[in-house]
Amino acid sequence: MTTVFVNGNPETAAVWDPLCAELDRADVLRLSPPGFGAPIPDGFDCTVPAYRDWLIGALEALGQPVDLVGHDLGGIFAVSVAMARPDLLRTWVSDAVSAYDPDYVWHDLAQGWQTPEIGEKSVAERLGGTLAERTERMVARGITRPVAAQLAAAQGPQMGRAILAYYRSAVQPVMADLGRNLPAAAARPGLAVIATDDHVAGSREMRRRSATRAGAQVAELDGLGHWWMVQDPVRSARALTSFWAAHDTAA
Repeated sequence: MTTVFVNGNPETAAVWDPLCAELDRADVLRLSPPGFGAPIPDGFDCTVPAYRDWLIGALEALGQPVDLVGHDLGGIFAVSVAMARPDLLRTWVSDAVSAYDPDYVWHDLAQGWQTPEIGEKSVAERLGGTLAERTERMVARGITRPVAAQLAAAQGPQMGRAILAYYRSAVQPVMADLGRNLPAAAARPGLAVIATDDHVAGSREMRRRSATRAGAQVAELDGLGHWWMVQDPVRSARALTSFWAAHDTAA
């Protein structure tokens, strides 16, 4: 069974390195969304539907159902596939199910990116400077230095373009409207990862409510934040492995 990991913003597939090192799985594929560790193809507009269709196309090319794991924007994209094309999945995991809750409010950074001029200034500040400066910013946000350096190396104008286009296409009520279909994600077994110190994913109650609507189990990671897979890869791997094992047995 292929396991597919999808990273978010402002990241690359390197964010999964510590977690994947703890997994006893040979068939692992890490996909970086266009602009977030992968080039933006000509004509790709970096919008909500574009990323959904990109991930659907990538999974279709594999030719068999996969165990899909998404973080941050990657978690949003994973849920969009679970809602639209459950036939492509055996299971799915996301730490961003609550983005589809009717009461979800984008965090302050995202709201800045959604605002003309303020957004351009924000991405220039956060993705600009030297490699060393970008690395230090990621370390200050809770990323270990080896991973931070790899993420920083990919940050620049193209990622900034993707950030602005995506978040501006996702201004509410866009996500809430899409979330009306969240119960469709229950067609395949799902796991909602709730890192209790992640402050951009909505309240714990909202995340649990969204997981229930999506028919997903919940794995709470107490004391971990937005980058749970880097902060405690052993505990994170244990949560995923336990979830997959239950469905290996069921199969």
